[in-house]
Amino acid sequence: MPWLRLAFRPFYLGAAWLAALIVPLWVAVFLGAVSWQPAPSPLLWHAHEMLFGFAIAVIVGFLLTAGKTWTGLATPRGPTLGFLILLWLSARVASLLAPYAVFAVLDLALLPIVGLIFLRLLIRSRNWRNVPLALILLLLTLVNLTFHLSANGLIELDPMRSLYAALGFVVIIECVMAGRVVPFFTTSALPNIKIVTLPWLDRTALAATVMGMTLWVTGWHSGLASASLALAFALNLVRQWRWHPLATRGRPILWILHAAHLWLILGLGLLALAQMGLITASLGVHALGVGATGGLILGMMTRTARGHTGRPLTADAPEIAIYALIMIAALLRVLLPLLLPSLYVTGLVASAAAWTAAFLIYLWQYTPWLVSTRPDGKDG
Repeated sequence: MPWLRLAFRPFYLGAAWLAALIVPLWVAVFLGAVSWQPAPSPLLWHAHEMLFGFAIAVIVGFLLTAGKTWTGLATPRGPTLGFLILLWLSARVASLLAPYAVFAVLDLALLPIVGLIFLRLLIRSRNWRNVPLALILLLLTLVNLTFHLSANGLIELDPMRSLYAALGFVVIIECVMAGRVVPFFTTSALPNIKIVTLPWLDRTALAATVMGMTLWVTGWHSGLASASLALAFALNLVRQWRWHPLATRGRPILWILHAAHLWLILGLGLLALAQMGLITASLGVHALGVGATGGLILGMMTRTARGHTGRPLTADAPEIAIYALIMIAALLRVLLPLLLPSLYVTGLVASAAAWTAAFLIYLWQYTPWLVSTRPDGKDG
C-alpha cells in the first residue's frame, strides 16, 4: 500500500484534512452558528486540536520520515504505520463524539509511542544530535497529560498554560529545524549565495527563544519575559538576515520558508509587547500559530512531499496559491485586528477562509501523489 510506505504520506494527508475541517467548525461555533459544544470548552478544544492534532501530525510524519535518512534504519511502515495513523485519527474523532475520558486516553497514546520509536532509532544509530527532538516528543506527552488533568479539574492549573507550553515546544522545534534547513535549502538552490553559519549565534538565539517562551508560559516575571522575548526577536532577526531572504523572492518554494520564519520572529516580538500590556497575547499566539507554524508546515509539506514522491522541487501554480493564502490568513488574523480592531470578526472569518482554501488546494494537488507509488518506481 503506497500510502503506508513512509510516515509523511498518511500523516500529511490527515493533518491537511484536519486543518481544512476544524478551523471553519471552530469559527462557526465561536460565532454561534453551530450549537455543538465540545468538552471542556470550545476554545480549549480549538487550541488543543490545532497543536496536538494538526501540528503534531505533521511533526510525527516529518520526523519518522527524516529519521530514515538520518539513521539509515527502517522507520514504521505497513501495518505498524497504519496503527499509528489510526490511533491519531481515533483521537480526533473522539474529540468530537466520544466521552471526554475516551478522548483523553486515545489522545495521550500516540506521542509516547512515536517518541520511543524515534529515540530507539537515534540511539541504535548513535545519532545523538537529534536526541533532543525525541525528548521533546516525550515532554509533549507530559504537557498533554497536564492539559487533560487541568481541563477536567483534577489538578489546579489553568489548562491554557499547558497549551502555551505545547506551542512553546513547537516553536523551539521550528527554531531548531529552520536553522538547519532554511540556509541549506537556500544555498542549494542559489549557488551564488554564500551563507556562513555562526554556531554561537544559532545557540544564543535558541537559548533566548527557550528562555523567553518559558518565562511567558510560566508567567513568572513579565519584565524578564518581555526582555527575553525581545532578545529572541532581535537575535533571530539577525540570524535570518544572514540567510539572504531577499535573494529567494523568485523561488516560492524557498521564500515561503523565509516568510514563515519571519512570522516566528514577529510572534516573539508581539509576545514581548503583550508582556508589557501593550497588546493582547492572542496576536502573538496567532502569529506563531498561523503565520509561523502554518507557513512552515505548508512549506515543508509541499517540499518534502515532492522530494519523497520523486517530483521536482519546484512550486507550480497550486503551491504558489497555497503559500499566498497562508500568508494572507496570517495577515488577516494578526495584523488586521491589531490595526483595525473593529474588523475583528471580519478578519477572523476571512482568515479562516484563506487557511481552509490553502489546505484544500494542498489536498487537491497532493492526495494523488501521496496515495500512489513514485513515478520512478523507487520505494518511498
